[in-house]
Amino acid sequence: MPGSVGRVPAPPSRWPGPSSTPGSTAGPEAAARAGEPTTGEPTTREPTTGAPATGRPAEAVWAQTPLGPVEQWAPALRSVLDLVLSAPVPMALAFGDELALIYNDGFAELIRDRHPAAFGRPAAEVFAEAWELAGVGEEIERVYRTGIPYLEREGALPVGRVRGSDQVDQVVLTRSYSAVRDEHGQIIGLLMVIVETTQVTRRLQSLSELAVALSGTLTLDDVARSALRYALASFDADQVGIAVDDGADWRAVRRVRGELLDEADERLPPLWRSFPADSAAPLVVAAATAAPRFWADGRPLLPTAIDRHDEKIRALAVLPLRTPSLGGALAIGYRTAHPWSPAERALLTAGAELVAQAAERARRFENQHGTAQLLQRSMLPEQLPDLPRLRLAARYDAGVDGNAAGGDFYDAFPLSGGRLAVVLGDVAGHDVHAAALMGQVRAALRALALSDPDPAAVLSGLDRLVGSLGTEARRDELFVTVVYGVVEPATGLMTLASAGHPAPLLRQAPAGVPPTARYLDVPPGAPLGLGGNRPTSTVPFVPGDTLLLFSDGVVERRQQSLSAGFATLAEAIAGASSGDPRTLCAVASRAVPGPTEDDAAVLAVEHALTPSRSASLEMPAEPTAPGRVRQWLTAQLTSWRVPESVIGAAVLCTSELTTNALLHAGTAAQVEIDLSPERLLVSVADQGTRGTVTPTRADTLSSRGRGLGLIEQLSDAWGTDPTVRGSTVWFEILIPEGDPSGNG
Repeated sequence: MPGSVGRVPAPPSRWPGPSSTPGSTAGPEAAARAGEPTTGEPTTREPTTGAPATGRPAEAVWAQTPLGPVEQWAPALRSVLDLVLSAPVPMALAFGDELALIYNDGFAELIRDRHPAAFGRPAAEVFAEAWELAGVGEEIERVYRTGIPYLEREGALPVGRVRGSDQVDQVVLTRSYSAVRDEHGQIIGLLMVIVETTQVTRRLQSLSELAVALSGTLTLDDVARSALRYALASFDADQVGIAVDDGADWRAVRRVRGELLDEADERLPPLWRSFPADSAAPLVVAAATAAPRFWADGRPLLPTAIDRHDEKIRALAVLPLRTPSLGGALAIGYRTAHPWSPAERALLTAGAELVAQAAERARRFENQHGTAQLLQRSMLPEQLPDLPRLRLAARYDAGVDGNAAGGDFYDAFPLSGGRLAVVLGDVAGHDVHAAALMGQVRAALRALALSDPDPAAVLSGLDRLVGSLGTEARRDELFVTVVYGVVEPATGLMTLASAGHPAPLLRQAPAGVPPTARYLDVPPGAPLGLGGNRPTSTVPFVPGDTLLLFSDGVVERRQQSLSAGFATLAEAIAGASSGDPRTLCAVASRAVPGPTEDDAAVLAVEHALTPSRSASLEMPAEPTAPGRVRQWLTAQLTSWRVPESVIGAAVLCTSELTTNALLHAGTAAQVEIDLSPERLLVSVADQGTRGTVTPTRADTLSSRGRGLGLIEQLSDAWGTDPTVRGSTVWFEILIPEGDPSGNG
């Protein structure tokens, strides 16, 4: 094919030397095949002579490809090559029957590690792993045979991009194939134009995932976690932040790439920072003005920087979050200059709208929850009695979503003669009416018991009360169940009566015999308000025994028989590490697997073998508090002659709990220790968490990553007791047998 040489297109300019490709063959032939001079210098275009800037002729490079010597190129071929190699988008010429690839820099970037070895090789070899897939080999060959062009918009293909490994990326491409003809109209190859849209597609997918994640959020903490996680991952940002109004001022939380956050920390309440209403911080300004701002380069956070992370931000986008009941902003920053494309701005705007809607729902939920929580607080006892030979603990897990006051209740209060009254009840429903009825029943029960503690008499009085309330309200659907008992430590007996409530569980652990758990034979009777007699049952309650009262939410699960739930609970209680009430409450709350929409209340009473020692300390919300707690605990346990090994483990665990309370609750906390000859029990109770609605579970404790593992290793049992007043985290360490600790 004769023709003038004219201007000779140069191969892609970014050619590594022959030795840069593992396994390549060194020498002039390999260098020419790679598209570079044997000197290793880059090839550049010389407009007039067609020769590279190095002085070596470009013909020597092209002669190593299937195109042959330059002087044989047809004008049409030369024009196509000039188009391909100068195009700003990835383009390639698949030449001849072998469909040998000649491509530009954009295409080299697209195929990454396949370059430069792919230059001049058949397309079927270069894309061997994808050649048989739809829209690849078959369509390329069809276009070459028929000349009919092919276009696919955003098709996903697996493309291996890491040399010497099996790693395969799923990339999204827009591909166009069209025939290239010579001056006689014969097809001599095809032109491939390929544009990768993987990043845009993934960001759109991330936006969909964000919508799903936000749909399950309940609180502003949940919204912040989901939004920050999305922004950091989807936009590959260096720093992200979110701000919301907090009364007259603002509060904000951020995430920085590379921060050490384990899975437990991720689920704990975020650490919000307060900003005054007149702050010049971009987040606050955007939130207050509802106007977006974009910085492509500069130091936008420098005037209000709080640390070096803010100082390093050069590019920043701030999107307002604006709804009828909430104001805020979302920020995304980079440490390098970053031009914000129209597509990015559109995605950020859409994401900010989703976050704003979720934040407004969360704000409404938190307001409703606060009302329900306040009502619930007034219904449960402030604290349980502290008696010499009786140890008590209770646990209340709100069902549904925690957004309503529940109908379960428990109570325990001392009676004359050293006796103890215990009660646990369940009012059907999860609304204000159920909570109000529960409060009336609990108050009436205590009044009746203080007058005449006999269980039969107390339940008869409650029956009349509930019946009267139902008549007054003209409601026949009132459903209240109660189990009530009187414990007499002096005689080792307890008397119980039930109004339609599940039978209590008794754990017994005689010396030298494995512990057992059995349901007491207490006649169930009819629920309150239906009339009838409720006979009593008197059973032994000797030292070493533990009584467990519980509501049906502990054992009821969907698609599981009630009898299976009862059996599972009894087995778990018998297998508990000790009969300590707090331990048994924690075991009972998670004994039956599966979700429940009902409230779950548990009250445990242990008849101790010997009196225990106890002490407490109020821990202020100050940075020095954990150190003060460590000193106090060490001194107290040393004076009680606790073994040094137990003291060391207890101090470490307590330090983690107090630090965790200080970081994530931000309030004063009560540290309590209880020592018996069998075990040491330590608990840390905070006064509420920052916006937490769902009570902290035992598997979410963390003090910046190490707390959970440390306490699991050093303690024999541990858990959390969620309450409407906050959260109590505790651990138990068994005292070695034969040690006199606790008796001195």
